[in-house]
Amino acid sequence: MDLLWVLYSMLTVCMAINMEATGSHSMFTCEPITLRMCQGLAYNTTFMPNLLNHYDQQTAALAMEPFHPMVNLECSTEIRPFLCALYAPVCTEYGRVTLPCRRLCQRAKSDCYKLMDMFGVTWPDEMECSRFPDCDESYPRTIDLLPSSDGTEESPSSVQRDYGFWCPRELKIEPDLGYSFMGVRDCSPPCPNMYFREDELIFARYFIGVVSIVCLSATLFTFLTFLIDVGRFRYPERPIIFYAVCYMMVSLVFFLGFLLEDRVSCNAASPGRFRASTVTQGSHNKACTLLFMTLYFFTMAGSVWWVILTITWFLAAVPKWGSEAIEKKALLFHAVAWGIPGALTITLMAMNKIEGDSMSGVCFVGLYDLMALRWFLLVPLALDVVVGVVLLLAGIAALNRVRMEIPLEKENQDKLVKFMIRIGVFSVLYLVPLLTVIGCYLYEQSHRSVWETTWVQERCREYHIPCPFKVEQTSRPDIVLFLIKYLMMLVVGIPSVFWVGSKKTCFEWASFFNGHRRKDAVHESRQVLQEPDFTQLLLRDPNTPVVRKSRGTSTQGTSTHASSTHLAMLDEPPSASTSRAGSMRSKSSSFHGSLHRSRDGRYTACSYRGVEERTPRLDDPLQHCSVNRLNSHSRHSSLQRLESQSRHSSVRDLTITAQAIQSSPGNGIHRVVGEDATMA
Repeated sequence: MDLLWVLYSMLTVCMAINMEATGSHSMFTCEPITLRMCQGLAYNTTFMPNLLNHYDQQTAALAMEPFHPMVNLECSTEIRPFLCALYAPVCTEYGRVTLPCRRLCQRAKSDCYKLMDMFGVTWPDEMECSRFPDCDESYPRTIDLLPSSDGTEESPSSVQRDYGFWCPRELKIEPDLGYSFMGVRDCSPPCPNMYFREDELIFARYFIGVVSIVCLSATLFTFLTFLIDVGRFRYPERPIIFYAVCYMMVSLVFFLGFLLEDRVSCNAASPGRFRASTVTQGSHNKACTLLFMTLYFFTMAGSVWWVILTITWFLAAVPKWGSEAIEKKALLFHAVAWGIPGALTITLMAMNKIEGDSMSGVCFVGLYDLMALRWFLLVPLALDVVVGVVLLLAGIAALNRVRMEIPLEKENQDKLVKFMIRIGVFSVLYLVPLLTVIGCYLYEQSHRSVWETTWVQERCREYHIPCPFKVEQTSRPDIVLFLIKYLMMLVVGIPSVFWVGSKKTCFEWASFFNGHRRKDAVHESRQVLQEPDFTQLLLRDPNTPVVRKSRGTSTQGTSTHASSTHLAMLDEPPSASTSRAGSMRSKSSSFHGSLHRSRDGRYTACSYRGVEERTPRLDDPLQHCSVNRLNSHSRHSSLQRLESQSRHSSVRDLTITAQAIQSSPGNGIHRVVGEDATMA
């Protein structure tokens, strides 16, 4: 029966009173009773923390003060033993806890109820009689007074032990909110930040605000440049735009945090309830939840879009996929880039891992919870870096192999090298900030426990909680570490400006502000920003003659049509086009053939010396001679092509063509025909 009674008592304790702190001590020993109210009882040793979670007798004495009038007036003979059974319980064998009987509680409460009401004292919920075992014995029972360890011979200094962290009354939170701090439930970190002074926090807030404005402006410029000419940014470079949009939203959230200060990230203080301002946790605060969802979702999505960017570069360089083939996978790219961050965000909300950041004013994850920091920040970011770097190096190696093995013109070689340099510089500008952020997170999670122990040691007397026992190392974080972390979290979006920054972008913005936009076929043919179509270049046979496309960004060889040269000039800014036109005039003798457009819209062959000599002279007496020379070369194969082009032309157009030929000395029609025959 005694064994059953002990088991029943222990089970009641676990169900009724929180005994987690009682069983968590590393040095549990008995200590003499110093509470004046509990001295002179049948026992003289107790243990701390007691059944009401008071970590020392001084704290228990403060909690017993409201009951002093009842004890002094002796409203009941049971009130003093009952109170001491809770505030200074008898110390028995190691790990053995004895509770007072329910009948003892009921008699003490009924006898003193009227007097308590007179003094305005309420019976605490933790002392409700239904929580205690159903028995009718005095306290302490006879079994509790059996000989135990001679703890009475120990001095108070010898019973010092490790109590762990006790949540101060000022930081306690309602139990239904699911807060947690330093492993203690229903507790929240203080606000503002527990590590830094007020002046440091003010400087950090303005620093983050300025950096967020700069990053927001840069990423917004990238996105607006995309909206001005959507067709200009095609795969494999299209993920840069979504990457910029993600970090534009990240910058916007930090800017909102700068404006809101700590009104969202912190709970307001309640002096009447002895509650200080604490950090917001969980999803009960809708504004904090919205900031967290936006910030975390787009942070993770930005890193995923960078990985997708490296994937598209890899597909274009190694398997030599074209822009259209890569674009067919766009739906899959979007599903991965938005789906994975969305799943992580929902998981964190379900786990109630949202935490307010009093330094930046936003809500994020991993600020106080180390497990969330490791699994929801460090692991995803590190995985993105590894995958992205591997694909990036493979793509650059493939492009370099193409540059070394496939014969290209010097102009195309230079463009290929510039494109590789742009990829490398863009990747470095992204990876350096991201790796710095990961390094800051690693340093923070490895030193977090030391920082918390130092904070407890410095504030334990102010909060009236146990001070740390045998502290071997103390350290405080440096504000510079956190400033670098926030700086790199924001500037990681700025490299998108480097990619779109070019003369072409300046010209488009100038045209946009002037109120008119140039519409030509060049905009619809962009595959890489002002770079060659390397996919088609890599797919072609090395022995195939290189022909320039009629697109401004083409990197193919010498043009055989003046129209392609004209489109190439249109693709450049006005200054570049003017200089290009001047060089064309100086080298007009190198053009051997072109097409002359007649009035009915058809083209006939003509040879010209310069742009200014295209207009024929109608009064030239050598018209018939030119026609005869043209007929004399009809035996060549190219004459059939010439006749097929000119059979629907008027005699006047043919005469004009002959005059243009005659007006160009040293540039005979036989040269045109010969080249046409060669091309045929």
